[in-house]
Amino acid sequence: MSQSATEWSQLRDSRMFFYVAVVVSLIHIVINMTGWISGFWPNVIHFIGFAWLCVGWYVSKDASKMLKAFNYALAAAATAATLWLFFSEDIIYERGLHLSWADWLAGCVVVLFSLELTRRMAGWLIPTLIIIALGYVAWWGQYLPGVFRFSGLSLETIMFRSLFGDDGMFGSIATISSSFVMMFILFGAFLVRSGAGDFIIDLAKRSAGKMHGGPGLIAVIASGLTGTISGSAVANTASTGVITIPLMKKAGYSPRFSAGVEAAASTGGQLMPPIMGAGAFVMANYTQIPYTDIVVVSFLPALLYFLTIAAFVRLQAKKEGLKPIEDDNPEPLSVLMKRGGYSFLVPIVLLIGLLIWGLSPTYAAGFAILAVIGSSWLTPNRMGPAAICDALALGAKNMVMTALLLISVGLIVNVVATTGIGNTFSFMIVQWAGGQLWIAIVLIALASLVLGMGLPVTAAYIMVATIAAPALQQLILQNQLVDLLVAGQLPETARVTLQFMAGVTDVDLSQPIPYDQAAALVGGISRDILPTLLDVAIAPEMITLALLSAHMIIFWLSQDSNVTPPVCLTAFTAAAIAKTSPMSAGLSAWSLAKALYIVPFLFAYTPFLSGDWGEALQIFVFSAFGLYAFAAVFVGWLGQALNPVMRLLVCAAALLLLWPLSLWWHLGGLGMLIALRLLNRSRASSGDATPLQTL
Repeated sequence: MSQSATEWSQLRDSRMFFYVAVVVSLIHIVINMTGWISGFWPNVIHFIGFAWLCVGWYVSKDASKMLKAFNYALAAAATAATLWLFFSEDIIYERGLHLSWADWLAGCVVVLFSLELTRRMAGWLIPTLIIIALGYVAWWGQYLPGVFRFSGLSLETIMFRSLFGDDGMFGSIATISSSFVMMFILFGAFLVRSGAGDFIIDLAKRSAGKMHGGPGLIAVIASGLTGTISGSAVANTASTGVITIPLMKKAGYSPRFSAGVEAAASTGGQLMPPIMGAGAFVMANYTQIPYTDIVVVSFLPALLYFLTIAAFVRLQAKKEGLKPIEDDNPEPLSVLMKRGGYSFLVPIVLLIGLLIWGLSPTYAAGFAILAVIGSSWLTPNRMGPAAICDALALGAKNMVMTALLLISVGLIVNVVATTGIGNTFSFMIVQWAGGQLWIAIVLIALASLVLGMGLPVTAAYIMVATIAAPALQQLILQNQLVDLLVAGQLPETARVTLQFMAGVTDVDLSQPIPYDQAAALVGGISRDILPTLLDVAIAPEMITLALLSAHMIIFWLSQDSNVTPPVCLTAFTAAAIAKTSPMSAGLSAWSLAKALYIVPFLFAYTPFLSGDWGEALQIFVFSAFGLYAFAAVFVGWLGQALNPVMRLLVCAAALLLLWPLSLWWHLGGLGMLIALRLLNRSRASSGDATPLQTL
């Protein structure tokens, strides 16, 4: 546990809040495993507990005694105000939802205190957005023209819905935070404390250390495996980067590239099942698709992401002529497994098995935590009471920012749900895109990037998904409707709907029609009729899968804030370890994380998520080669250096492999890529490529 020794000592430095964190985590485990209390109360306890931890560990960390006392007084006042409100809930209902002056005072204290804690943890952007949103629904919305005009609600209604509404501070988003997210963050903390983190690093070294680009591949493997237990890109970078970045620098990689590799690989941790960060649980709640199903369809895309970064790393190592590193003390696999493998593999396998069996994620995580403790006794790093308390405290500490952000973001989600502005934005996205799905994805990517400059990934996903997911789902379904028309497979009910409701009588809809004609026909359908037509034309399971694809696209695009300057916390963390410029590390990470932008197009235009395993595997294989080709284009190396003409040809092969075409086109692209690589190698062996080495 050498890499985490400092973390445990820092946790224990503040004894009082160390024990508060332990108690908070224990309460969450008991509530989630026993159903001891229900309704809003788990979320109330969630808010109070993490508010105190935020004040104790972050807000008052370097404050004077007087300022600490003031901060603690604010926390005490917020605690009293929160308890007052929810003990008075029945009385408020008896009064016909009217708030007394004491209720008003308590509500204002709770809202303002949550805004202040969010500002301290994540900056001004989220509090500013919340103030703008509340102002829109209360006041200035009535002065806007057109579709954005909102006549407004009374302040009393706004306050009540913000606190007690299903979409408010203590509503559905807070429930996700206090249950699913909290339990999985605790599970990850127990795995780290059991020694799984060190085992992952050692296993990655043994797997890839002697290959070309080995240190970079170690970072990719370690970050991918750590992502299965972490769900936090920054924590992933901090825990694995302290080992992988020095290894990469020692092997000859530049500090800039080393930091970029670690940041890009760690970002993939939030895409890797079974723990995919808080956003995956929010996705399950929004779509009403079981978390297990989301985990299953996420595995191949996540693997595709890591293979892409591995391709960049290996090609760069070949280009720079870097040699494999030698392990001075290779440890037999049997010894490695005995030292830490059981504490990692047994709980992960149990967790996945329980999820597949049908157990809820919270129960599965709870039993997996017990499995971590039990399996640790098969290793030298046995978890006794002290280690268990360390894990409980670490889990609570890792959860502080996420808990407060998700509770505060509920205020914005409530405004969007109340005003219907999300539907307005969705309609505008469809209009701006002109019915073109790829334009909508580009617009959403830009919106996600802008929001990601000031919001953590989960908050950015929630914001974008709330306003853009319906539009994206509709465009995906429109594409499917066009495909049905082109194939002449439109159901009879849909043909009747088109003929009588949309007035389409001059086309024989029972026969295949040209693509351009089908696209024009669908594009001309009134938006009032289109939802009805989609409901009768598209199978219900395909509508659900289109919703999943829409959310998965947004979920992937929201990850780019981790690696895209000017604000990219993961890259900044890696840059600090590598001792290089944060901006250069961010640019390097962004160039390596190209799969974040390419794979979402596969979600939109192929059955990567909606098809059977045969289709998914076929898409995966050809896409892996396509992304490898794109990596070769960006690095400028495929067996030997690529000249500009060869780069264009390799890029064409990549497009053939990735574009949603027939199997024969994909096979042609694969053959073209193999031929180009052989040709480039033969030119190098004949001496023709010598002048290209500097390109």
